[in-house]
Amino acid sequence: MDHKKLLENITDYHHADEDWVVESCLKALPWEQELSDTVGEHAAEMVNDLRQKGAPMGQLESFLKDYSLETEEGLALMCLAEALLRVPDKETANALIRDKVAAANWLDTAGSSKDWVVKAAGVGLFMTSKTLDGVLARVGEPFIREAMVKAMQVLGKQFVLGVDIEDADRNAQKYQNKGYRVSYDILGEGARTAIDAEAYFESYLHAIHYIGERATQDEFKRPGISVKLSALHPRYEFAQSEYCVPEIRALLIELAQAAQKHNLSLTVDAEEADRLMLSMRIIEDVLPALDPDWDGFGLAVQAYQKRALPLLDYLRSLANTHNRRLQIRLVKGAYWDSEIKHAQEQGLKGFPVFTRKSNTDLSYLACAHVLLKQSDAFYPMFATHNAHSLAAILEMSRDTGNPFECQRLFGMGEALFEHIMGDDNMAASIYAPVGLHRDLLPYLVRRLLENGANTSFVNRMLDLKAPVEDLVADPVGKARERNTHAHPGIKAPNKLYDNELGAHRINSKGLDLADPHDVDSLLAGMSKFTGHYEATPVISSVIYRDGHPEDIINPADKNDPVGIVWSAKEGLTNKAMRKAQEAFIEWSGTDPDIRAHILEQIADLFEDNQDELMALLVREAGKT
Repeated sequence: MDHKKLLENITDYHHADEDWVVESCLKALPWEQELSDTVGEHAAEMVNDLRQKGAPMGQLESFLKDYSLETEEGLALMCLAEALLRVPDKETANALIRDKVAAANWLDTAGSSKDWVVKAAGVGLFMTSKTLDGVLARVGEPFIREAMVKAMQVLGKQFVLGVDIEDADRNAQKYQNKGYRVSYDILGEGARTAIDAEAYFESYLHAIHYIGERATQDEFKRPGISVKLSALHPRYEFAQSEYCVPEIRALLIELAQAAQKHNLSLTVDAEEADRLMLSMRIIEDVLPALDPDWDGFGLAVQAYQKRALPLLDYLRSLANTHNRRLQIRLVKGAYWDSEIKHAQEQGLKGFPVFTRKSNTDLSYLACAHVLLKQSDAFYPMFATHNAHSLAAILEMSRDTGNPFECQRLFGMGEALFEHIMGDDNMAASIYAPVGLHRDLLPYLVRRLLENGANTSFVNRMLDLKAPVEDLVADPVGKARERNTHAHPGIKAPNKLYDNELGAHRINSKGLDLADPHDVDSLLAGMSKFTGHYEATPVISSVIYRDGHPEDIINPADKNDPVGIVWSAKEGLTNKAMRKAQEAFIEWSGTDPDIRAHILEQIADLFEDNQDELMALLVREAGKT
């Protein structure tokens, strides 16, 4: 299958029916009962061993345990972490602190923890809560605000390897001595301005040269760096692809060639679903500029996206075309909440991601199987802290003997990884954030959303009351047992306004401007309206052209005349109001059910005949 067909296949999966996609994953994954039993036993052994040994948790795991999203404290702290340091004025910061801190019972949580970071955060926040409740609250607000900011900064330092690449490189040494390879993630949530983008680029380039000049010569321990394409351009979006794609391509080539020079790894980070096809365009153009003997270039693939499997087919084709091997960091995905909400708000055809966690786990295993089998095209890097996923990867790898890597987040999974390190084919790495506290907060919030809920593996493994058999349940078996794979409790985009009483109101159908199918349809419709436009007053289907028309110029291009406009003359406004009043009397006397039916029919006609309606409006307005 050629590149074009493979790209079309990726698009077909974007909003595809979840039942169909899950069945595709089941077909792609050879999963016999014997393998299922072996993986389950191995995963249970890991969990039991860790619990029996009382293996120490990482700082981030301790934090997630005591401040999970199931607690009032966790929700309050997440709100503080996400917003406090972004609030521009003192009054709003004070109000935010009073609202979030005074509402939470920090002392109870702090008293249950043995971890000094969590305990310090809990006691400090409790003292702040008591102060806020006191008579001198207003007098003390400036001091409280500064103390809270400092507390968040101190807390943030526990979750980054270093505040800059020099600091991170020094701190990485002890992990490299344990056998880990380090992958540095320069924190940042995307450039908002061209100045931001330039600063991020220089930061990436400096980090590559700095670690490259000091890196170990051990091939299996040489570090790497992750790059966010959204950090390289302030308008990294489909609508601006004509401008952002060539500019990002040139910057990524420069960064990749610098990494190639030092024989480092460079991974393009995964971001929101609507940027996937843009990133593929950029990566396809970057590969010819790189030496095929350098295997350090790669990207992250999100298993929670329905497109994960066809994406790997496309990437394999790219690798073969350019006679190289791509590094693939397989992750489960960190933007699930926003992807679901965005699809519902926009009235899209479906969700780009799976609605069940077990379906994501199944997709992860299906992708892992492909990556392990196709070592000519891929070097897999499996990012997960899930014991079942790790056990499955280790078992599946025994059939291939191909090298691979398992990756954990800095501050998480240390005890679990120490259990599996030493496997003959497996290397281990740490994904290590680097940056200041203001850049850490969004990263920390994503980790909270991923692992802070009581349904996450990390949270449940720390809970000794959670049965081991539930922790290591087979996602493949779960999928095979279900008649319907989509989660019944998550409303599909077109059913967003349904309620528990059975009332049904169809959501308006939106356009996904990152979906090539939708965009091609939109452009085809727009092509019918090229030429000169005329805007006129219209009252009760009568067009009025009185006086002299005025030229309309494209505000973005003063040399582009769009058309002409006829302004309404005196008296037309009164006429329009009289006609509206007459229509209102008739409309208000119409049965409400009939009115609702008419409005629904109009909405359906708008949606079903968008192109024809636009052509009709232009034609009726007259041609010049």
